[in-house]
Amino acid sequence: MEKKQTAVEWLEQAYWENKGTLSQKHFDQAKQMEKEQIVNAVDGFPLYTRDLLGDDYYNELYGGTK
Repeated sequence: MEKKQTAVEWLEQAYWENKGTLSQKHFDQAKQMEKEQIVNAVDGFPLYTRDLLGDDYYNELYGGTK
């Protein structure tokens, strides 16, 4: 099974692979990964007080799509 990385772990690896340099593209990709991880976590967990999907939860919590 392939080991998954958090967005922060991925960004750290990119940092070291690029000799301490990161571009806006790296940050944008890490933000997208973080959003996907939040959405997937919420979709896999029943919310007892709300009937939200992961995208709804993310948008409500962070104020829209990022």
